[in-house]
Amino acid sequence: MSKYKFIYLVAAAVVIAGTACKKQLQVGNPNSPTLSGNVNNEAGLEAFTQGATYINGFVNGDGWLGNSYWSLPYGYAELLADNVAADAANQEVSVVNVPDLVTYTGGTLANPSPQIPFLRSYNTRANTGAGNNVYYYQWLNMYALNAAENTVLSQMPSITLAADDAATFKAWAYFWKGFAYANIGSQYYSGLIIDSYNGSSNHYLVHDSIIARSNYYYNLAISTLGTIQSATAYTAVLKTLIPTDFQVGAHGGIPTSAQWVRTINTLLARNILTSKISPFVNGNLSATIAKSSASVMTTADWTAVLNYATAGIQKGDVVLTGTAGGINPVFSAGGGTVASMTTGTNTNTTFKISERYMQCFGTGDARITNNFSTATLYNNPSFTTRYSLINNGLGTPGVWSYGSTDVGGYELYIAGSYEENALMLAEANIRLGNVNTGLGYVDAVRTYQGAGVAATANTGLTASQAMTQLTNERLVSLFGRGLAWYDVRRWGWPYATANGGGRYGVNFLTVGGTIYTGSTINYNFLDFWDVPADESVLNPPGSGSAATVNPNF
Repeated sequence: MSKYKFIYLVAAAVVIAGTACKKQLQVGNPNSPTLSGNVNNEAGLEAFTQGATYINGFVNGDGWLGNSYWSLPYGYAELLADNVAADAANQEVSVVNVPDLVTYTGGTLANPSPQIPFLRSYNTRANTGAGNNVYYYQWLNMYALNAAENTVLSQMPSITLAADDAATFKAWAYFWKGFAYANIGSQYYSGLIIDSYNGSSNHYLVHDSIIARSNYYYNLAISTLGTIQSATAYTAVLKTLIPTDFQVGAHGGIPTSAQWVRTINTLLARNILTSKISPFVNGNLSATIAKSSASVMTTADWTAVLNYATAGIQKGDVVLTGTAGGINPVFSAGGGTVASMTTGTNTNTTFKISERYMQCFGTGDARITNNFSTATLYNNPSFTTRYSLINNGLGTPGVWSYGSTDVGGYELYIAGSYEENALMLAEANIRLGNVNTGLGYVDAVRTYQGAGVAATANTGLTASQAMTQLTNERLVSLFGRGLAWYDVRRWGWPYATANGGGRYGVNFLTVGGTIYTGSTINYNFLDFWDVPADESVLNPPGSGSAATVNPNF
């Protein structure tokens, strides 16, 4: 990342920390903030760390029809997975997920502007300024987050801290650096490793190397947490680092060090899945993709996923979540998440629930009746839909609610959940030949969310049928959590049908409401994104760098 951009991000964090956090900093002249003048004691470090992490990492740069990382990059994840669609022009949300070709009984629907050349044509600095460069936002957020934590670590030696307080700050910074590198390595073909305050690099590394750096920092966070002796000191520091609005809800709060370690184990398992492919196309567990930027999952990889997830998030754990508070929130109730941007009558919402998403639910699933209405037909040539997401659901006891636009009404998962971890255990077991054990975890997640459907374990399902249950449940139960794109990519669906990809047997609704089942979609999407021009042009690759434009497409 170029040095001038890094300096800007750090300066922004100092100002934000003084205005957005509970413990106020004496900022002085807001047009000329300095770290030494504002972050010179533990209270200052606490305020800076909270503001820099949450505002620079997840808010700045994401103002559009929504207002956070969790509405825009997470929105792209749901769009690319065909869970939702949109027709607003902002940030190209209406075209980023349009497939090359849909083939249905009544005809075909071809896209005159296929995704890959279209998105590349907009990967310029000028188009970033105009709000049209899809590649830009996740890169901006995650390197801002990484820069924030580098700054935290650089300031710690100049501040007097008790040993356990210092360890908690370090674990925090290491964790979020791991998170930032994970999201860069999972999304982009190549990235940069920058691990010092005010540092820079023009040595681009392929995405697997960025994932490896994420794993390094996740493991460093685990080992640092293991040095903490006082749970009281640890909790006191985390209470200042996690915003008050993020310490509420059914799953939010202050995780114990053991719970935090379990979250990291879940994310280590996730890193394996998001950096590789495990094709499952048209019911074929042995499907292959002829052209991919990722290696294929091996038995050893699945065993590693199983081991990490076994030590991962448990039901009832406190995890990292967030809610939209009523005063000075980190994100708004109506525009800060994919869920809120999808909640309401489909004629009025930014994101529209897809017919493909809805067919992932099983017959009689109580989550359908509790959350979705078919009162309004929304017509669009690419994604006509019957479905709308009901605000807060109907309130059926024990049944999951998928969306809310009320203050405090929606609990956002930021970094792992019980359902994600359980479904990784399910998939690893199915892939390793333990079909009924895997289906048991699928059943457990459905029970947890109140689906009310019959169990699938020990009912004679084949491995392929079990994987169909698994893929359906991951898309259904993890909606809005930023994972759907990585899932469909590793299953092979977004690749061209000519290269072994595609999605088969899906529902397609035409303008006017004619439903065609058994349709085939040839998405032909770019699997790992190019580096945004704002980085590659201003910070050209040095000698020995990996490609900044995905060479496989």
